[in-house]
Amino acid sequence: MIKSTMKNLFSMSLRSKQIAIFAVAFALFVSIISLVLYEGSKKSVTLHVNDEQIEIKTSTHTVGQLLSSRDIEVAEHDLVIPSVNTPIEEGLTIRWEQAKQVEIQTGKETEKIWTTDQNVGDILAAANIDLSEHDEVTPNLNENLGEDLRINIQKAFQLTLIDGGNEKQMWSTSTTVADFLKRENIQLNEHDKLNRKADGFVKPGSIVEVVRVEKVTDVVEEPTNFAVVMKSDAKLLKGREKVIQEGKKGSVERKFEIVKENGKEVSRKLLSEKVIEEPQKKIVAVGSKVAVASAATKKSNVVVSRGSSAAPSGGKEFYVTATAYTAYCSGCTGKTATGIDLRANPNLKVIAVDPSVIPLGSKVWVEGYGYAVAGDTGGAIKGNKIDLFIPTKAAAYKFGRRTVKIKVID
Repeated sequence: MIKSTMKNLFSMSLRSKQIAIFAVAFALFVSIISLVLYEGSKKSVTLHVNDEQIEIKTSTHTVGQLLSSRDIEVAEHDLVIPSVNTPIEEGLTIRWEQAKQVEIQTGKETEKIWTTDQNVGDILAAANIDLSEHDEVTPNLNENLGEDLRINIQKAFQLTLIDGGNEKQMWSTSTTVADFLKRENIQLNEHDKLNRKADGFVKPGSIVEVVRVEKVTDVVEEPTNFAVVMKSDAKLLKGREKVIQEGKKGSVERKFEIVKENGKEVSRKLLSEKVIEEPQKKIVAVGSKVAVASAATKKSNVVVSRGSSAAPSGGKEFYVTATAYTAYCSGCTGKTATGIDLRANPNLKVIAVDPSVIPLGSKVWVEGYGYAVAGDTGGAIKGNKIDLFIPTKAAAYKFGRRTVKIKVID
């Protein structure tokens, strides 16, 4: 009985172990089958995170779930392609780019935008910022955004440049005159001038003028005038002149400092002077002899007899307009320009002449008057005009004005 009982208990224990082993084996089988089924349900996708590419298998159902499973939090401005609600399919390519806040500085104005673009030109285009070809952008339009996430825009404006007198319209982003000239590679020489201070500001419509100043030294040889010396000569009749020595110009070397502005001379300063040749004086004898007319004699040079006489065969002949005057005319003193006292010698034959036509002291023959001396002048006696001395007013009035032939004998 005991033996039979022990046998039964052993049989039951063995059966329990078999059941336990079977249960474990079944559970393992189910787990393996489940794992195989689970892995078989995953889909292969390509995930681009910023600039990194990842090949993964996922059992998530949407793009949003996949990103969340990778601990990626999608912000409002991030770029997700396709959208977060797109179902996961085998071979799907997913792109996620994290947005960055970029500061755009335009002059004194600042604008902040969110973007996933890297290229500066693309960022500004997306922000609808208009640029001209003359505007200056930092970094350059074809560069990627720097780490400071900042873009600086300097808007260009038009101004006028006058350089050496040449005017042209320019575009600039400079704020000062000095910076503008530097950017345009305009060099200033030592003496050049600006119409405004170098550290002065420029703005739209400004005029920047560069006056090109040049200092040069010029050496020239110039003539110098001669002096005229007048010497009294008692042998010449009063009013006559005779050149004793001709004048001759000298020469002098002068050194000048010349200042030119835009090629035009504005000042000339004498630095030194050197005489090369002294001038020769002109010496002129001036007559001081008073012509004394006497009663007619055969040896007298002045004929004082009244009436006409025959014309001489020699002498310079020409026609003049003749009038008459007396020693007692209005404003007359009775003395001629050569010192003859007509009131004391009423019978002398004297005519007033233009000394540039008939030299004073000349002996002349006048048609209808005879031989006379050119011994007087008159304010109205210019050119081919003469005035005959006649003793009485009646005879002077009677003579009137007429054209006569004269000859200058001596």
